[in-house]
Amino acid sequence: MTEYQDKYDVVIIGAGPAGSLAATMLAQRGVNVLVIEKSGFPRFVIGESLLPQSMVYLEKAGILGAVKDADFQTKNGANFSDDTRFSSIDFSDKFTEGWSSTYQVQREKFDSLLAREAEKAGAKIWFENTVLDVQFDSEIVSIKGCGQQGEYLIKCRFVVDASGYGRVLPRLLNLGLPSTFPVRHALFTHVDDSLDRQDFDREKILITVHPKHSDIWFWLIPFSEGVSSVGVVCSAEHMARYHGSASDKLWALIGETTQLNDYLKGATERRPVSELSGYSSNVSRMCNSQFALLGNAGEFLDPVFSSGVTIAFKSADLLIDPLMRQLSGEDVDWEQDFAAPLKVGVDCFRAFVEAWYDGELQTILFNPPPYDNPIKKMIVSILAGYAWDEKNPFVKQGRRYIDLLAAQCA
Repeated sequence: MTEYQDKYDVVIIGAGPAGSLAATMLAQRGVNVLVIEKSGFPRFVIGESLLPQSMVYLEKAGILGAVKDADFQTKNGANFSDDTRFSSIDFSDKFTEGWSSTYQVQREKFDSLLAREAEKAGAKIWFENTVLDVQFDSEIVSIKGCGQQGEYLIKCRFVVDASGYGRVLPRLLNLGLPSTFPVRHALFTHVDDSLDRQDFDREKILITVHPKHSDIWFWLIPFSEGVSSVGVVCSAEHMARYHGSASDKLWALIGETTQLNDYLKGATERRPVSELSGYSSNVSRMCNSQFALLGNAGEFLDPVFSSGVTIAFKSADLLIDPLMRQLSGEDVDWEQDFAAPLKVGVDCFRAFVEAWYDGELQTILFNPPPYDNPIKKMIVSILAGYAWDEKNPFVKQGRRYIDLLAAQCA
């Protein structure tokens, strides 16, 4: 086994949005950063509809211009339908100041762009490398990895897990906890669509609720150049009722809707339908003086409100200040300076996800308060990703306010 003599300040596991953004911001500050990425890029992954809050972090890292130049599909809101009811959310009608538009992105292109920006900033990225083990002593983290040249050992002062669904450190350190959410199953693919020939707003994601089962929902995310991401989320038990291939199951479920099925008539798959089950996760701790978990590696809730990349970016942004202070010799309270502020927004999103599946948020969205009602603006702010704005009462008391509002809207 090769032991590399270079000692890094920080090693980041995973070159997805959280890992690449953290690597960029650290490298810009002169930190010696290595990113170890299991896959070769580009690679397919979902989580393709960004929220306006994400733009804050792209701008802060100085890479928003590169994202704008990539010509991704703009996104200014979300539409909701259940075949009998329709509701439209425009992000400009929000309570919190800041960005009111963002992008819908093919992640293979978006993640590759972010990784290139990290390399331009000075970070090293080793693609197609796997972390096999991580060991901690009082000052040094030793990481055993494997790549095309065989196994190796590298050392660093701090390790960051941004491995997404791989959840490397939770697995190696036995940090995983059962999620509070039921096991749900997702089917998804990309299609060549015919939406430009129909009355369809490509600047909004369409969330369709199954007309007979309110806990089943579909996404339709239009990209540029006539391509869309299509998927469905339902319980594992309900999915077991369907037979055939993953493609057969996806299109059978879509066929049970009216509007979405009409939109997708003539659509053809660009790639095989993928499956993901039991994706929600939780951990016993997010950090200590030698490691931190970012994005999905720490906790993933549900894809319904496209919060994944926003939480990933927020966690990367929150990492920078305490880590820079620690690298310069200061003592850092990681729970107070990183985990606790991150938890504020995650808990807010959790309340909204729970209320969605309970039906209360659907009641509000399909029977919203008047357009100029400040309560509606507060809800739109959360749906736009501003889940850390504590001036918004839904941030810290989300479920209580949702319950009260749903009773009025019903």
